[in-house]
Amino acid sequence: MNRKPGITPTLAFMLSHPWHIISLGFGSGLSPVVPGTMGTVFGAVSFHLLTKQFPSQFTPTVWYIICALGFLTGIKACQFTGDALNSPDSGHMVWDEIIAIWLVFAFIMPETLTQELVAFVLFRLFDMTKPPPIRWFDRHIHGGFGVMLDDIIAAVFAILFFVLYERMIPMFA
Repeated sequence: MNRKPGITPTLAFMLSHPWHIISLGFGSGLSPVVPGTMGTVFGAVSFHLLTKQFPSQFTPTVWYIICALGFLTGIKACQFTGDALNSPDSGHMVWDEIIAIWLVFAFIMPETLTQELVAFVLFRLFDMTKPPPIRWFDRHIHGGFGVMLDDIIAAVFAILFFVLYERMIPMFA
């Protein structure tokens, strides 16, 4: 199969379809450097602002529902945008990072700034290095579902770190 190389999305491209706006993280994925990290920053900041501004509306349960719906939406959005970019897992598609960091932050609510920073770093570490089994899913599960799945698994790794840390603290106290 003779495939053309993937294209780099522009603002005009992003604004040409609602799926592109979503998958490109409302513009955060247009960053020419580290778009995945920029998408995660957008996710972290938006989570923090919404949760602090509207704490009774943005509870952990509401965030879990948002994440589930966002995951399903991301499958379609990332598939559509990946096809349009001729790059099925373009690094500019950052909706997966946004949903994943929201999931981590929802789990650690109520969070301190230190917890948010640790969660951010852990998630990015797992997402970028893709330790097993994340790497396997990244290489073998394709399309919009694959784009979304490996980041959710990286989020679960970050969440597991917090669970293990909380369980181990009493052992050292």
